Amino acid sequence: MDDLDTPVAVVDLDKLELNIREMASLTREAGVRLRPHVKTHKVPAIAHMQLREGAAGITVAKLGEAEVMASAGIEDIFVAYPIWGEAKWERLRMLNRRARMRVSVDSEVSAEGLSEAFSRHGERIDVLVKVDTGLGRIGVLPGEPALRLARKVEKLPGLNFKGIFTHEGHIIRDFGSVEEVGEAVRQVAEKMRETAELIRREGMEVEEVSVGSTPSARIMCGEEGITEQRPGTYAFYDAMNVGFGVVPEERVAFSIICTVVSTPAPDRAVIDGGTKVFSSAKSPKVDGMGLIRGVEGARFAWANEEHGVLDLSSCPGALKVGDRVEVVPVHVCEAVNLWDELVAVRKGEVEAVWPVLARGKVR
Repeated sequence: MDDLDTPVAVVDLDKLELNIREMASLTREAGVRLRPHVKTHKVPAIAHMQLREGAAGITVAKLGEAEVMASAGIEDIFVAYPIWGEAKWERLRMLNRRARMRVSVDSEVSAEGLSEAFSRHGERIDVLVKVDTGLGRIGVLPGEPALRLARKVEKLPGLNFKGIFTHEGHIIRDFGSVEEVGEAVRQVAEKMRETAELIRREGMEVEEVSVGSTPSARIMCGEEGITEQRPGTYAFYDAMNVGFGVVPEERVAFSIICTVVSTPAPDRAVIDGGTKVFSSAKSPKVDGMGLIRGVEGARFAWANEEHGVLDLSSCPGALKVGDRVEVVPVHVCEAVNLWDELVAVRKGEVEAVWPVLARGKVR
């Protein structure tokens, strides 16, 4: 590691493997399928590690990510994002011939578009209805609104209704720590169970009741009626997960190593990584732009494109030009998407360099 030029994005293999094994064991013991969201790492090699540990398939956000993963031999992919437009429907059709694809809908108009695109070719696509359980982003409301959309999907040619899914991302947004979220998790699970039962009473099969969020995953495994979990950041974790109390800082597998390039004052050091390295992500769970490892009292105060400014007022003179600094970013998904490659290390030695093949795949 000491030979690597900076800034460099590093993955600790021992921690990565532990994180992957732990979530696989947690869901397996709960009798729940695991379908990790690979938008966190965007690396086919890591997706294959998750599958080898027992994941049933993967989740992606965009078709571009799905195309990368399918080209890497992954055969069970859920696109947890609304698909709209002829160009995307055609790409989805091609993907559906290469892999077992599932896709999200949250409106009748998107369901009708999918139906027309597939039925005119005599083909079918598996569909899950997105339910908004509190995040306030996309999805129909639980209960009757979800039932109405499920009815529509069930009747449309070219579509196979497979169930319902949600992303309970509001839990990390609305609460201060993981200890506070038990009741919120139970409410999400109850909304999903009740919605699934409402649909079943209409005579429709609900194969999947899927949820997805790393901070709530452990508690959600204790809830009945959930068939699948889709956590993403658990493979690496990040400063936001540490701040929320999901894991201690030493469990985070992803970090960025930078070099101090300037010390204009005893209480300030500047590193060779700014927002183009870490992203601009901030969180009330994190004090500053990330967690600095190994320099007691140092704080990542702010950054612009190429410069990261460290506040050393609690440890004046702790860093000098040429020192290397390891930083855990606030939000790992955004940080990874800035990198062409990740360096995999074990006990300080480089074992692999992984191209981030799905980075920038936003279509």
